[in-house]
Amino acid sequence: MPEISIIIPVYNRPLLVKEAIDSVLVQTYTDFELIVVDDGSTDTTAGIIQRYIETYSNTSVHLRYIYQPNLGVSAARNNGIDAANGELITFLDSDDLWQPNKLKRQMEFFTSHPEAKICYTDEIWIRHNKRVNPCKVHQKYSGRIFEHCLPRCIISPSSVIIKREVLEKVGLFDESLPACEDYDLWLRVAERFKVDIIPEQLIIKRNGYPEQLSQKYWGMDRFRVQALEKHINSPYLNENEHRLLLEQLVKKYSILANGSHKRGKQAETALYRREAEKYRHA
Repeated sequence: MPEISIIIPVYNRPLLVKEAIDSVLVQTYTDFELIVVDDGSTDTTAGIIQRYIETYSNTSVHLRYIYQPNLGVSAARNNGIDAANGELITFLDSDDLWQPNKLKRQMEFFTSHPEAKICYTDEIWIRHNKRVNPCKVHQKYSGRIFEHCLPRCIISPSSVIIKREVLEKVGLFDESLPACEDYDLWLRVAERFKVDIIPEQLIIKRNGYPEQLSQKYWGMDRFRVQALEKHINSPYLNENEHRLLLEQLVKKYSILANGSHKRGKQAETALYRREAEKYRHA
């Protein structure tokens, strides 16, 4: 059995997924299986992956291809998790890349910290093919990080290695969310588990593609409030965390109300304002 299962979800990205797979194949830690889940691609993506399978069929590289109808990235990741053999699960988005020692550094961390359940890494940002520096609000944290996960998603799926037992307790990606599914999962993880960081830039996160979910939907806070509301009655939050949760709901509903008002969506504006007031007085 491989120690790590790597899951790459992909949809119509033949060139990008090729680069992502190549960044896996040059890892200095090699006890892994690679599962590529094709979310119903209609271009040459399947052919690209099939050529890798043929090339490595008689080698020690464990490479599998799963095809599913176009159900979204959450379903693709969940399908990969269900098929995985490793007790450690890691993800690589098809538009991201790993540094060659990414897995090695994280496995060294787990060896020296056997009690750890999940660790993630820092990252390099590339936007429109140019390197950019993250803002202070994107700072990474370690330990009990639930409150730091409330404003925005600070954990990139491509940076994570997580023990299967954690996912068995908190559940998988929420397939009902069109976007912000990672924000939702890390909130569920962070409310119950300590999250550790390796403060090294071990992944390359590439942004600026028009088909990315962050570019596809307006008002991403629509999905974040759905994630936040799951924790209103959580038994795992302390008093301060619950207060900060309510403050974020007020803030995000107010942002949605303002955005809806600018777009002339009066019914939605009224709804979001009511929700903001509800949590303001909760």
